[in-house]
Amino acid sequence: MKKNKLWVVITIISLVIITILGYSLLNQKEVYAITKENEYNMAFYEVVEYVQNLKTYLAKSMISKSAEHGAEILTHVWREANLAQAYLGMLPIESQELENTEKFLNQVSEYSYSLSRKNIEGEGLTDDDIEKIKEMYNYSNDLSNTLNEMSVELNNGTLTWNDLMKNTEDSEISEVSTFDVVEENFHEYTGLIYDGAFSEHLTSSEKRGLTGDEIDEETAKAKAEDFIGKDNIKNIQNNGYVENGDIPVYRFEITSNDEQKIGISISKKGGHIVFLNSNREVKEEKISEEDAISKGKEYLSSKGFENMQETYYIKQNGFITINYAYKQGDVLIYADLIKVKIALDNGEIVGLETTGYLNNHYERTIPTNKITIEEAKEKLTNKIEITGEGMAIIPTEWKTEKFCYEFKGKIDDITFIAYINAETGEEEDILIVTSLENGTLVE
Repeated sequence: MKKNKLWVVITIISLVIITILGYSLLNQKEVYAITKENEYNMAFYEVVEYVQNLKTYLAKSMISKSAEHGAEILTHVWREANLAQAYLGMLPIESQELENTEKFLNQVSEYSYSLSRKNIEGEGLTDDDIEKIKEMYNYSNDLSNTLNEMSVELNNGTLTWNDLMKNTEDSEISEVSTFDVVEENFHEYTGLIYDGAFSEHLTSSEKRGLTGDEIDEETAKAKAEDFIGKDNIKNIQNNGYVENGDIPVYRFEITSNDEQKIGISISKKGGHIVFLNSNREVKEEKISEEDAISKGKEYLSSKGFENMQETYYIKQNGFITINYAYKQGDVLIYADLIKVKIALDNGEIVGLETTGYLNNHYERTIPTNKITIEEAKEKLTNKIEITGEGMAIIPTEWKTEKFCYEFKGKIDDITFIAYINAETGEEEDILIVTSLENGTLVE
């Protein structure tokens, strides 16, 4: 009896141990599967980003006529193609499925490198070179579109990497995804909101627009009340002082008479409005983008921000956020940026950010043009169609500014903005403009 009981106990303990081990192994397998899925997703989204960058730089290289700037752009093409190829190799797709795509990226890399060397050595690009770049751009555009479609499939769960790994053994990839289109595209082969252009250069240690003496919290509170209008305020609450931001501010939360919650920040130095935001729902869009742009400009003028011109915008959830840059005479100053958020049901201003303006605004001494606008146009390839022109001061990554001719134009279906230095004639920058359903992207 004792032996029987002992065997029963041993059997039960063994079953428990086996169950625990089995569960542990299953759990480890699931964790491993999730880890691999995350790794594949990371690699895939790197491919998506590098191919998008590749497309943008190829577009710029068709427009650039400067040997120095052209060499820099083509070096970027070479780098982005190499990185896209490297991350593509991390995906769980058999090499035969990606052979043509990898071949395309490799050829783009090698060809762009040879053209960059050509520019560095002082040789200009020929018409044949431009045509080959155009062909590479068209293929990269197709690749980018296909990868974006695949991204949607991965995000909504239509496709998993496990499906793709199974399909490399059992069936056509086209049964579960758009990845086969990638290959079809190349079988013949032998881009509060996005801040717009120059947004990464909006901070400054000098804070030239931050004028006036330092104020205390009570003075800041009074300025917040004046900005909103005391008659519109039901209650105002102090939310503290923030010192470690780009601009030290006093923060307040205002409850309006109609129960809206409004966050507002006032700078310690000078008592300037830095940030304002009011969250509410927009059920129906009733005003046009043009009306909203006009209302934003009128609002800025009423608050003491004169001569502001709209540049880029984005629409989301019934609101439009517009970037306005300061215009001094005929010259657009891109660093002096203010963002305004407007409700599209009634045109109410529900958001404001003045960080770029407060960092950089002052009255510039506009340099004298040393080259004519016609001479500046000659710095661009003759294959483009110019649709607009003007003067602008643009910031650089070295915290300096360049006085430029600004040319807006098209080459085939590519829209661009080119900047030619009005003093030296050098090509300073080329931006590619992409019109999106909800706004404009500039890269």
